[in-house]
Amino acid sequence: MSDLKKYVYERKKRDKAFAEGYDEGYEQFKIGAVLKQARETAGLTQEELARTLKTKKTAISRIENHADDIKLSTLEKVAHALGRRLEVKIA
Repeated sequence: MSDLKKYVYERKKRDKAFAEGYDEGYEQFKIGAVLKQARETAGLTQEELARTLKTKKTAISRIENHADDIKLSTLEKVAHALGRRLEVKIA
């Protein structure tokens, strides 16, 4: 286990607020990171994707960097624009 993972693990055990905030923040980060990776794999810039979705580059940037309250319908549109399909799992 890396030092960072060990620190996060120990901190989450002793600090409930940190644990809740960390998990929520990580999930938001992960969604944005997955979308950015899919866009880059498709060979599109943020501006090109924005044009396809008839929105602004800043909206794409906000989705990739702060995906904290993104609608499922928006995720579906982005996936479609990238030639992908959206899968949602409850695990």
